[in-house]
Amino acid sequence: MREEIFRAYDIRGVYPSQIDESVAYRVGLAFARMLGGEGRVLVGHDVRLSSPSLSSAVIGGLEEGGVEPWEAGLVPTPALYLGVVDLKFSGGIQVTASHNPPEWNGFKLVLSDGETVSAVRGMDELKQIFMSLNVEGWRPSEARRLDIVKHYIDRIKGLIRLRRRVRLVVDFSNGAGCAVGPSLLRELGCDLIPLNDSPDGSFPAHSPEPSPETLAQLPKIVVEEGADFGAGLDGDADRAVFVDDRGRFLEGDLALAVLLTGMARKGRIVYDVSSSSVVEEVARLRGFTPVLARTGRAFMLSKMREVDAVIGAEKSSHLYFSEIYGFDDGIYAVARMAELASASQTPISSILDSFPRYYSSSIRAVEVPEGLKQLVMEKVAVRLKRIAERVIEIDGVKAYLEDGWLLVRPSNTMPQIKYTAEARSLERLKELLDLAESTLSEVLRESA
Repeated sequence: MREEIFRAYDIRGVYPSQIDESVAYRVGLAFARMLGGEGRVLVGHDVRLSSPSLSSAVIGGLEEGGVEPWEAGLVPTPALYLGVVDLKFSGGIQVTASHNPPEWNGFKLVLSDGETVSAVRGMDELKQIFMSLNVEGWRPSEARRLDIVKHYIDRIKGLIRLRRRVRLVVDFSNGAGCAVGPSLLRELGCDLIPLNDSPDGSFPAHSPEPSPETLAQLPKIVVEEGADFGAGLDGDADRAVFVDDRGRFLEGDLALAVLLTGMARKGRIVYDVSSSSVVEEVARLRGFTPVLARTGRAFMLSKMREVDAVIGAEKSSHLYFSEIYGFDDGIYAVARMAELASASQTPISSILDSFPRYYSSSIRAVEVPEGLKQLVMEKVAVRLKRIAERVIEIDGVKAYLEDGWLLVRPSNTMPQIKYTAEARSLERLKELLDLAESTLSEVLRESA
């Protein structure tokens, strides 16, 4: 069996060359043994063409391992997580490859408290059990069905109140969000203009990775329809990328800053190291206490719970909410933005324009072999500390320099080192990116 399918936050690979039904069966069996062969496990899946058969195989493995499997069917990942905790399951498995291309598939596993099985918690143990299994073949199985869609809709409706009808455009990316999003948003009182809202595992409209490129039609339709805002979901609906009423994209950090302006409940907020300085400035201005965290769901969720934060976000458009156990949820994020829009006297574009102006780069990457990543990062840290006003090393190296910062960090999932920068002017942004590139080039030459 291929070890490379075990990643930092999930199990993922190409179907059927890396992930197939026999792998799914073993994942279910390994998870059952990890849980001690007892309890109940909730299983759901996304829209990918291979997901139903993989789900059936997972259920067979769970049953073989002595746990009681329950089947949720087609659901967004956040709905499965919420069901696991609300309904006191021992764990959950979502068959999904999230935003990856259609030929991929995989498994996100969650424990009874909603924390992901990851490199931080449990993935090594799961991998060891999986690799030690002496199992040939697989057998499908069926489980008792549970209507998690209804549970999720009822739960979210109890948290959101709109003061007026909100007009919004949502691109569901033909993904798992189609199972819940349209009906929920309409029941909340939204005038919804849906795009790509039929579940289709071939993702015919565009890639399930939400970006300005894949969501190109979204800003045009938002402006044409006079909508309050727009949003695009990824394949399993745990992320939402927003567009304001003028058609401008907001990454997760700016979406968080916008949401803070409408929140009466104060407290700590969590944001990742890639996020804009706007988050910290808006948070302090609005009476919140900002707390920095490492990038990645496992780290963000852990920090949310550790500091009892009210809300959090990653630049990559994962938004986390205390009222749903600190989980990240793209559909709930859209509902919260609709709630803000319904109560605000000004459009979202005006809120955005009131923020301090910074210029930021996209996240860039250079290929670095896994065995060299730590050495390269150590050398980069030494160089940046010589010139920086302040350095934060909770996740790579974030160096604050005059009128901006740059971040260099190792990828958690790929043989890469990533970097990004932010500055008060485009000219300064270019200087910081040039500094990051030259520093990495020099260190890589030395380390080769």
